[in-house]
Amino acid sequence: MATAVPAERDAVARAFPEPGEEVRLPGAVLFRTTAGAGPSDTTAGAGPSDTTAGAAPRRTAAVIDLLAAGVGPARAAAATGAALTAAALAGTPYDLVVSAGIGGGFAPGAPLGSLVVADAITVADLGAETADGFLPVTELGFGTVTHRPPESLVRAVAEATGARTGSVLTVSTVTGTAARAATLRVRHPRALAEGMEGFGVAEAADAQGVPVLEVRAISNPVGPRDRAAWRIGDALAALTAAFGKFAPALESWKSV
Repeated sequence: MATAVPAERDAVARAFPEPGEEVRLPGAVLFRTTAGAGPSDTTAGAGPSDTTAGAAPRRTAAVIDLLAAGVGPARAAAATGAALTAAALAGTPYDLVVSAGIGGGFAPGAPLGSLVVADAITVADLGAETADGFLPVTELGFGTVTHRPPESLVRAVAEATGARTGSVLTVSTVTGTAARAATLRVRHPRALAEGMEGFGVAEAADAQGVPVLEVRAISNPVGPRDRAAWRIGDALAALTAAFGKFAPALESWKSV
């Protein structure tokens, strides 16, 4: 699970009470924890059942690596790619990559404190300005601008957490005016939130064929910057609460 900053990583970590450890890799530092094991556990990524004679089936705990990847799509892609490559070379590739953190919400669809799960992870400012307006990079004949998480996974997480689903935009410059917010809404009418890392994380995951998901807890409205209206603490608490319900949702998805 990749966040931008340590405060977001720690908010996610609080949802997993098992003790963790720091794992240092070239280009990345992970905090490794687990989603507990037990007779009734069905956590995503669990290993084979441990069936001892006369005992209830027991699953191995899911290993969860938390990464504070850095701010912005480029840094997020580089750090996520480093972690993915290290895991693949070790023979323990990841089943899923999650971009998680707080972000701006487009009113009225994503109010402060709400949770958004992306059904589309879209980069909003990769392309070219022309006399006729903005052209996404795909219309220039290059690359991609959207990654789509597995529909069944989006549905399972949204049902488990009560999250809204819609497009989450990745921007390199955070929106700070009403005019810019309005422009983004016209270009992306399904957008519910914006962040700065999701597309970078998704690009790294896509390069190695790993499914990706993005989860954002809303800390501020997209538009004019009003720090007095930000609710960062509430958004971090919402992130912790959401990931506390995450493991059963992942198991539900993996069992489909």
